[in-house]
Amino acid sequence: ESVNAFGCLMYEMWFGEFDCVSPHLFYSAFRKRYSTFGEKTQQDAQEFLLCVLNELHEALKKVRIQLKRRCAINAGARGENKTSVITELFEGQLSYRIICLDCETTTDRSESFTVLSLPIPSKGACSLQDCLSCFFQQDTLTLNNQVYCYQCGTTKDAAVKATITKAPQVIIFHLKRFEWQGKIKGKLSTDICYPLSNLDLSAYTSPLCSEDAEYSLCAVVNHSGFLDDGHYTAFCKNSITRNWYNFDDTQITEIPPSSVQTSTAYLLFY
Repeated sequence: ESVNAFGCLMYEMWFGEFDCVSPHLFYSAFRKRYSTFGEKTQQDAQEFLLCVLNELHEALKKVRIQLKRRCAINAGARGENKTSVITELFEGQLSYRIICLDCETTTDRSESFTVLSLPIPSKGACSLQDCLSCFFQQDTLTLNNQVYCYQCGTTKDAAVKATITKAPQVIIFHLKRFEWQGKIKGKLSTDICYPLSNLDLSAYTSPLCSEDAEYSLCAVVNHSGFLDDGHYTAFCKNSITRNWYNFDDTQITEIPPSSVQTSTAYLLFY
């Protein structure tokens, strides 16, 4: 139901006769599956995005399996196809290389992702590359974060470093603006400089990664206000006209590329 409502929403946005459309039908259907997203509660855009992508993936995966069965493709012999257009567009792969600091045994663990949550390394101004460098830098796991080493037969301190082994067609960055400051969870208003084009991720990708690691920005989700009292807006680039637009509730206005850089950016789509 929510997938059909989402499809209708996309159709109305692209081909409808009105200047703006309401996502009410999609939201009503979506809320039946995810009751935590109530009408009167403040919710996190990143959590909502992950739920929407998962909902679309599960539904579209079933459709793909049904279509293949109708086409008499022997899915049983090859295993059920677990992909969808969502995974084809948004899913990437990380590989974590873990080195035991005692015996130096190396293991690799893979993990898929649809959104990369990036730490903000400075309360002053920084760049998206600074955030990426912080995320992909080698880390040391000690104390309660020790890793079990099969060679040593017990948990040990370890060094871990992540690399991208499969770059998605669309990569989404979540800027971790909300953090615990003592016993209070606050918001970081750090001004993060991010490029509109030529974002090069080759420094963080495996040599075996065959996908193009250079990206251009296509959308930004902004959060203004505070943790429990804020407002979301979006900047989106029209893929046909290449113009940028600001979506603020029912107000849609064209903006120059220079206005896309903002200190309220929360989600970046490349």
